[in-house]
Amino acid sequence: MYESFYGLSAKPFQLRPDPHFFFGSKGHKRAMAYLEYGLSQGEGFIVITGEVGAGKTTLVRNLFNRLPSDQIVAAHIVNTHLDPDDTLRMVVSAFGLPYEGASKTDLLTRLEKFLCDVDHQGKRALLVIDEAQNLSARTVEELRMLSNFQTDDKSLLQTFLLGQPEFRATLHSPGMQQLRQRVIASYHLGPMDAQETRAYVEHRLTTVGWKGDPAFDDGAHDAIYAYSGGIPRKVNTLMDRVLLMGFLEEMHTFGEPDINTVVKDISEEFQVPDPVGTPAPDTLPGHLPDDDGDADYKTGLRTIDQRIGERRASSVEVLDERMMRLEKSIVSVLSILKKIVATPHGAVTHPMDNQE
Repeated sequence: MYESFYGLSAKPFQLRPDPHFFFGSKGHKRAMAYLEYGLSQGEGFIVITGEVGAGKTTLVRNLFNRLPSDQIVAAHIVNTHLDPDDTLRMVVSAFGLPYEGASKTDLLTRLEKFLCDVDHQGKRALLVIDEAQNLSARTVEELRMLSNFQTDDKSLLQTFLLGQPEFRATLHSPGMQQLRQRVIASYHLGPMDAQETRAYVEHRLTTVGWKGDPAFDDGAHDAIYAYSGGIPRKVNTLMDRVLLMGFLEEMHTFGEPDINTVVKDISEEFQVPDPVGTPAPDTLPGHLPDDDGDADYKTGLRTIDQRIGERRASSVEVLDERMMRLEKSIVSVLSILKKIVATPHGAVTHPMDNQE
């Protein structure tokens, strides 16, 4: 919607992880270095944890884009709400092997044969488990057992585990000692700092052809960081809404107040609304009035009705204003379309013709 308004080739702040937009902050570069180190070792487990929206899945997608397909056969699992047997089926399926109706013994036999075939081809097998915080201790142990597939001189399967910080509690539980001994590297991916958050915003915009329109001043970037805390997904959510507002209101520069307006809108959308006509708790009388308090009680009711009326009027005014802005944008788009349709095929429109 707003891409053409700002001359962008695509949406820069989509929520879907896309390695095309990978941004190498200090933390992301370090995490990627750990993954690449793990690949160079060809065995054991690599553990990467990070907060929700920190960019773990984007790391994996970026890694997969760089994997040499003639050397590594990789499988990626993201559905981890599974029991141990289902997890084994998922692993077998992820490597493209048949799994329906097979017993656990059959599944293990098929997987071992596949891994041996991969090794005979001069390749290695890599299993990447995303959302590892959902794995039970028994399921993690099942994955550890798969690392026992090996030849005399090498492991046939290497595993990367990525999850939220609570996965560390599972990893350090009493029964996980054997797994911990096979973890060759572990890293926690933290949020970006303020400077990196600004660079992240500009990087994603530049990736889709940004030429400085729209512009964001220092106050805007400060507000973006204050809301997001340097978490990429929160930055994306906020900035997508900011650009949408900019399109609807035909804005080409943004300051701190503009960002805070969008932050306020987002915050209000996640608030549980009060029942219509229900006064706030502090305006409710504590008991039914007696004769002496009847006047005060009626005054209180009038005050409540007045507040409700003011809130409704304010909401209507805001809605009317937004509808007017939206109608203005639609009229502008229709006007442009009419000019395009009215222009003969192959005709050149003089720049002055577009001025009103």
